[in-house]
Amino acid sequence: MGKVAVGAAVVCAATVCAAAALIVRHRMRSSGRWAKAMAILREFEEKCGTPIGKLRQVADAMTVEMHAGLASEGGSKLKMLISYVDNLPTGDEKGLFYALDLGGTNFRVLRVQLGGKSKGVVKQEFEEVSIPPHLMVGSSDALFDYIAEALAKFVATEGEDSHLSPGRQRELGFTFSFPVKQSSISSGSLIKWTKGFSIEDAVGQDVVGELTKAMERIGLDMRVAALVNDTIGTLAGGRYYDQDVIAAVILGTGTNAAYVERANAIPKWHGLLPKSGEMVINMEWGNFRSSHLPLTEYDHALDVESLNPGEQIFEKILSGMYLGDIVRRVLCRMAEEAAFFGDNVPPKLRIPFILRTPDMSAMHHDTSSDLRVVGSKLKDILEISNTSLKTRKVIVELCDIVATRGARLSAAGIFGILKKLGRDTVRDGDKQKSQIAMDGGLFEHYTKFSSCMESTLKELLGEEVAENIMIEHSNDGSGVGAALLAASHSQYLEIEES
Repeated sequence: MGKVAVGAAVVCAATVCAAAALIVRHRMRSSGRWAKAMAILREFEEKCGTPIGKLRQVADAMTVEMHAGLASEGGSKLKMLISYVDNLPTGDEKGLFYALDLGGTNFRVLRVQLGGKSKGVVKQEFEEVSIPPHLMVGSSDALFDYIAEALAKFVATEGEDSHLSPGRQRELGFTFSFPVKQSSISSGSLIKWTKGFSIEDAVGQDVVGELTKAMERIGLDMRVAALVNDTIGTLAGGRYYDQDVIAAVILGTGTNAAYVERANAIPKWHGLLPKSGEMVINMEWGNFRSSHLPLTEYDHALDVESLNPGEQIFEKILSGMYLGDIVRRVLCRMAEEAAFFGDNVPPKLRIPFILRTPDMSAMHHDTSSDLRVVGSKLKDILEISNTSLKTRKVIVELCDIVATRGARLSAAGIFGILKKLGRDTVRDGDKQKSQIAMDGGLFEHYTKFSSCMESTLKELLGEEVAENIMIEHSNDGSGVGAALLAASHSQYLEIEES
């Protein structure tokens, strides 16, 4: 009996030892995994670094590319497109103006009543119309006929308080957010479709001509006074309320910038110099690239797998379309190489663009003690449940690394524009104010991103100059901004001035 007891005790002790060894091994394994995950995170953080010296190099490279793009067509990664907008709104504009905003699967028609200096925008109304899928791949006539009919219906709802001066034609600002080769303020040929449109017979055609013909076919008497994009509309909207506005930046799904240049500082401009002496330049800055940009292996992979490899590199590291996916790619590597979410890689984590930037923003802004927003986003989107607080904290840190890099680089881009315009210094006590009009969902809704961008711009400018540079939200450039540009390029301006 004693031998049995001793034997049982030995077996029991051996079992306890084995269990203890398993626990130790598991702990060692999990601490080894954790160390590996942290090593991946730290390496990524280091490669995303944006010390102030690097940001100055990026800003200088932006300025150099701006000069090159203004000197000759194709001379730079920055297209520096001449917009033909040489009269920005002053705030004095009066009358009734329309806008058409076509940039995706929906379009908007707007009506804006302007009351001049003292009254500003008296009234604005709009309607949103969705485009049936078959028209996105049909013929040019079919699409523009559909748009013209929607415009005509909207015009028919003009109320008693919509005042069009007698004998005048209605005028429209047309925001067309597809690549266009502009040839005047009110003409431009379509280079290619994007965003799911594929209408072959429209490529190479003047989109204003196509719309005008469609309006004529249904007897709608309306003139397209200005063909613009949303960035230039944002600049116009900002300038209408404040004459110190010198540039506009969109930080949304994509990103772009436009600014006011001296017409005599554009070597590739061969026409007569405009009366105003100014010309708005559409930079198409999403396509900027430089050896100074802090790119990582995740950015290279995202680029190679994208629809436009080698293009829009600046946009791919700082716009809303891509930030969430960079976070996903790093998490996927941590799951594959460090079993960050357990022994199996969560299948959903392998799906490109499943983690959207609004979800990343929600996780980044989570202030709850147990980071429950992070937990619920992981569960709902990636089907990863039961994450520890330690794991959630790492995810918030990862969001911070990605957002901070993007925000600081966008500030460097703005600083580059200010340098080009000589607004990065204070000259002889000159307190000239400069305002940047901003729009886009990323700027408007991702608070940590926009705060970081603004504080970085102040850091680059220095305290004294920063006092003279303002950043303001300029809402709905693609709508109201386009109507304002129709007003500032109206065919009746000469009559009013004389």
